[in-house]
Amino acid sequence: MNLRDLVYRLYARRVEGRLDHAQVPKHIGVILDGNRRWAKASGGTPEQGHKAGASKIMELLGWSTETDVEVVTLWMLSTDNLNRPEEQLVPLLGIIEDAVRAIAADGRWRVHHVGTLDLLPAHTQAVLKEAEESTRHIDGILVNVAVGYGGRQEIADAVRSLLLDHAEKGTTFEELAEVVDTDLIAEHLYTRGQPDPDLVIRTSGEQRLSGFMLWQSAHSEYYFCEVHWPAFRKVDFLRALRDYAARHRRYGT
Repeated sequence: MNLRDLVYRLYARRVEGRLDHAQVPKHIGVILDGNRRWAKASGGTPEQGHKAGASKIMELLGWSTETDVEVVTLWMLSTDNLNRPEEQLVPLLGIIEDAVRAIAADGRWRVHHVGTLDLLPAHTQAVLKEAEESTRHIDGILVNVAVGYGGRQEIADAVRSLLLDHAEKGTTFEELAEVVDTDLIAEHLYTRGQPDPDLVIRTSGEQRLSGFMLWQSAHSEYYFCEVHWPAFRKVDFLRALRDYAARHRRYGT
């Protein structure tokens, strides 16, 4: 261990020791950004960057377990990403599939897919369904894997689901118009039944949501981190939690 690593570990322990677990966010959303830029900066290929980013996921979930986080939502592939050339998309989907399998195989976490399955290849759909089924019994952190996810798409899917549900019940449009409210729409989101994210973290220095959990993040706190996702460290994670704990959430009041 060199001096730099020693100093880093000591600093991380100091930050963790001062963390108030009572103020830890229960649901964290993470926009995993910067894989390709990290690879380019280090002289690697985009595929190597995505693999490094996938490996970092397991570390993040371990840190979350240590700090009493209950739900983690990982944005792994957006609906916009599906428009990438096939030679880029196919290996990326393979890396995502391997990452989802690894999360499920660990045995500590429960996997739930958020996104539109129909937009994904059949093989990817099968991996996501198997991960959900095999971890359904686990009483650990709920890990939402956002694959083929877009915030606008989610809201459109929720409205479509709501309309179909009430059409089956024979509800007229007039009757539906009388009862539609935010709670009813929320019941049809991909994350129905879950708490909204308290904290949204985005790596790589970009300061925008890009459509991530548009509905659920209405009262979320945001933390933008300069480092690219594969270089994200435990101390960066702890700083985000510390920053969150220092904020006073008003919920519009």
